[in-house]
Amino acid sequence: MKKAIPLVLRIIVAIILIQTLRFKFTAHPDSVYIFSKVGLEPYGRIATGIVELIAGILLLIPKTVWIGATITLGVIGGAIFMHLTKLGVEINNDGGVLFITALLTFILSGIILWIKRREIKFF
Repeated sequence: MKKAIPLVLRIIVAIILIQTLRFKFTAHPDSVYIFSKVGLEPYGRIATGIVELIAGILLLIPKTVWIGATITLGVIGGAIFMHLTKLGVEINNDGGVLFITALLTFILSGIILWIKRREIKFF
């Protein structure tokens, strides 16, 4: 059980990160709208997608979980900041699903990083 819960959390966060890539890499209108509104279209959309892909992969590799969780906290922290400052909680009448997903991903990444804190060499 001690190993199963962290693994499930890692998989959930990796799935959330990786499933959003199709929107970013195919220039889905919602993704283009979001990144245009914050002034980062198209380069910010593509760069964010690449960073999220890397974080998702790192979360699935046992020795790099803490790196993936740290990157995820940074990227998703930026997304939450943009929601709170420029985008708003609700985007295109989604009922706040993107914002809630970002919060969930941020919290789960923080939990993962807390669980893996002993594996971080410089702490």
